Amino acid sequence: MDPRTGLPVVGMVGGGQLARMTHQAAIALGQSLRVLALTPDDGAALVAADVRYGDHTDLAALRAFAKDCDVVTFDHEHVPGEHIRALAAEGVTLYPAADPLRYAQDKRAMRERLSEMGAPVPRWRPVASPDDVTAFGAEVGWPVVLKAARGGYDGRGVWLIGTGAEAVERAAALLAGGAELIVEERVALRRELAVQVARSPFGQVAAYPVVETVQRDGICVEVLAPAPALPEELAVAAQQLAIDLATGLDVVGLLAVELFDTPAGLVVNELAMRPHNSGHWTIEGARTSQFEQHLRAVLDYPMGSTALTAPVTVMANVLGGEPGGMAIDERLHHLFAAEPGAKVHLYGKQVRPGRKIGHVTVLGDDLDEVRARAARAARWLRHGDQ
Repeated sequence: MDPRTGLPVVGMVGGGQLARMTHQAAIALGQSLRVLALTPDDGAALVAADVRYGDHTDLAALRAFAKDCDVVTFDHEHVPGEHIRALAAEGVTLYPAADPLRYAQDKRAMRERLSEMGAPVPRWRPVASPDDVTAFGAEVGWPVVLKAARGGYDGRGVWLIGTGAEAVERAAALLAGGAELIVEERVALRRELAVQVARSPFGQVAAYPVVETVQRDGICVEVLAPAPALPEELAVAAQQLAIDLATGLDVVGLLAVELFDTPAGLVVNELAMRPHNSGHWTIEGARTSQFEQHLRAVLDYPMGSTALTAPVTVMANVLGGEPGGMAIDERLHHLFAAEPGAKVHLYGKQVRPGRKIGHVTVLGDDLDEVRARAARAARWLRHGDQ
């Protein structure tokens, strides 16, 4: 407990935008989040009061950081499982624990476990040699999707393979470099969906409305909440699937389930056991943000309401533009004049072309109008024009 406030101390490993926004949620709960950052330039380190510095792969740094924390959680999946287990053996409370977190760290382990649970997943196969990819492509049809089992995100670590010759070349090069691979069928999808569910150690769960995520070049560019034209029975099925996965995998905290909406039904694409980009809309669009909900969950507090605050919420990611041109402060000035209803969240990142540097959220009644306003606001912040 923090002797100054009498409230628990929550430590979050990682100093990125998720920790930054979790810190904002912690303030309303009377807490100041403790953050383990790599550098003073990390997004959360720029705003949080209790910042420690160290590498998340360094057990000694993790051990020093966790000292006096009531619970430790994560803003990414890259802490080695053996370090989490070592800390747990020393009495540190960590959520999610190492065993469930493994399924967000390792795509092969996730596919194996979800298949055992009977969850809907694409046809897939582990890859030990290029022949595994060519045989799989011949079986299910080309193209196929080759994935790094560990470490990929935002389109990285994913390759669409169109022919056997391409499969041999790509897989051979990746395997020679030490990559662990799986291969999956290319799913015939109508769109991509996502659902967040929070679960406490006591077992209480709270599911958010299902959203549609729009991808471009492997990066989520916007989220539509709730997912438009989604039949109620399918929405309920997606929420129940997320609850079943959170319970079956013993997840504590936020679980984000990325889904493919296919003619044959829902298919699980990816899992994340932390606040997630597909849930940023909840800051303004839900009664309880995903960040506050994550804190409530890991602290074993009762869950907050996930009800919508408006009929339609659209979140648009702000990507870095080309260098030069209008300064970001001037862009904000013009944006607020043109679109006063847009809520802006900037992450304190250095701008690089294509890098996520923030997001904007717009609420309203009409999907087309709200979507256009959000896209226009994101363009203003990226390019300095409408």
